[in-house]
Amino acid sequence: MRRKEFSIEEEKEMIAFLDQCSFGFLGTVSPDGEPRVTPLNFVYMEGCFYFHGSLAGEKMKQIKQHSAVSFTVAEEYSLIPSFFSDPELACPATSFFKSVMASGLAEPVEDLELKGRVLQRFMEKLQPQGGYVPIDAQDSRYTGRLKAVAVVRIVPKRVSAKFKFGQNLTPERFDHISGQLHKRNEGRDQETVEMMQKYCPFHQQ
Repeated sequence: MRRKEFSIEEEKEMIAFLDQCSFGFLGTVSPDGEPRVTPLNFVYMEGCFYFHGSLAGEKMKQIKQHSAVSFTVAEEYSLIPSFFSDPELACPATSFFKSVMASGLAEPVEDLELKGRVLQRFMEKLQPQGGYVPIDAQDSRYTGRLKAVAVVRIVPKRVSAKFKFGQNLTPERFDHISGQLHKRNEGRDQETVEMMQKYCPFHQQ
């Protein structure tokens, strides 16, 4: 069940999350009708998801047969053990996370200029330190390579974002769980507390 209090409606929040993530999961249907999920790098540009691969790769075969796909990006921040809320029952155990789920149609990108812009965005995202000649379709060093690589655009029909950081908690439970995270101080616990304070209604200005 999708809980309304965890839904994110502001597009800028979703875009900021997608820009900081490099990995997502592509859902396709194989030629024999079997569901498939493929982890891959992606970029999000101008309302669409993009990924790249081999022109003759398995993903391209699947998309050619069935262009309807799903795409999911998720990032876990902290596990919340049951004993943070109840000394005996396992039921309160949960996790705090961000996720974006999209469904739509996948289509190959043929335009070399767009291919170049997409792959340049990949480089900026995955290799921000630079150290390469920028990708330009007009650069003869890249033209042949752009023709030889597949770039796919996912045009979403539906996109939903879910950021779960205790928005449904009472102020008392919120303070207790955030205090336990601060005390535990493992992994991304401090960042999780900051996200709780950001997204919980009674902490917003």
